[in-house]
Amino acid sequence: MMLYLTTFPYQESSCIMGRRDVQIHFLTLLVLYFSVMEERNSTEETPRNNALAQRRSKSYRQSMRSCVEATHLAYTSGLLTALRIPRSRKAPKSCDITKQVDPDQVALLVKKEWQLSYVTPLYQFRHTQLKSYSKQLSAFMVSEKQQGLAIEVGQELGFKVNFSVVLGLAETDKDAETVFIQILSKQVFSAKDDAPKVVWSGWLTCVNGDLDYLRSLPLEFVSLPLFCTRGPESLTVLVKSWFENIFDCCFGPLDINSTNLQWLASLWTGCHPTINIQYLKLVWTLPTLPPMDVTYTVHPQDAWELWDSMRQVDTTEDSISIDEVTGFIKGLQSHFFRHFRIDLSAGSLMQISTALGSSHHSGKIKIASPNYIPTILQLLTECALLKMPI
Repeated sequence: MMLYLTTFPYQESSCIMGRRDVQIHFLTLLVLYFSVMEERNSTEETPRNNALAQRRSKSYRQSMRSCVEATHLAYTSGLLTALRIPRSRKAPKSCDITKQVDPDQVALLVKKEWQLSYVTPLYQFRHTQLKSYSKQLSAFMVSEKQQGLAIEVGQELGFKVNFSVVLGLAETDKDAETVFIQILSKQVFSAKDDAPKVVWSGWLTCVNGDLDYLRSLPLEFVSLPLFCTRGPESLTVLVKSWFENIFDCCFGPLDINSTNLQWLASLWTGCHPTINIQYLKLVWTLPTLPPMDVTYTVHPQDAWELWDSMRQVDTTEDSISIDEVTGFIKGLQSHFFRHFRIDLSAGSLMQISTALGSSHHSGKIKIASPNYIPTILQLLTECALLKMPI
């Protein structure tokens, strides 16, 4: 409840009530107040009302506790939110991921552009049933094709689906192992000995997910919130439809907002002393008529020196603070304004790219180097969890 107090200029001529009248009026209010409180107390002291009050209080506590347990990430029930901006994130560390992940599986993830989505927890999903899921999804696609569904792949004999596990990406015991999906097809006019061609790829992952959220999930649910796809949209729709029918989940688009693009720009710039990023290119969209896109390419050494100057003394080596990210982007914008008199802060950052990878506001990302896959996937996992409706 908000209490608003309004003061007015005091005017002696407007005071028409004497001191005695004020005292009587005040006593009358006190009598009315205590009479009402006495009546309320007498009503609440009955055993039946006490029992009702206790039950209501207990029910309220339980409902509030369930709401709190379901909203560890500052969600609002039924709404999509992304209000929680961490003060710091882990800085990327160069590591040979092929020591913990099969190099052939790593090659499936890197140097390809993926379209991002979020997916709610999967009900009764089991990593031990992947062969069965492969057959079920294949049968589902054949059934949908026989019903006349247009699948924009070409003239194909049929579809074969492969589910597999990418071991080694999970960083905590609560992270579910990554699941990779491939859809293969053999063209009608291909030779008999030709191998089926991969026409669609996708994977579900969770890397260093929020522990409070993961612990709050019932045992029947598996959280793989980040869904990355590559291939015809018609096949993506089919795969999502099958998952929704079998595992009682739902999908949604996962865009990468300006703040997270700034994080990625800072993370990749921070890699420069270890791995040369070769260039830093940023694309802003300015709210002009018509809208104007500004492409800003920065020399890698200049970008690194600016980033290094923004590093705070009290920041640990394995983290990057939001203040450092903001200062880095503002430094780039100030430099651009001095030369071209264009204020990039008035627009929105839409795209970033380096030799290590690229990302677009629409939810597209390409990871060109395997060295920093865990860090990037951790950021995207966090974005997916924050985007998810409750």
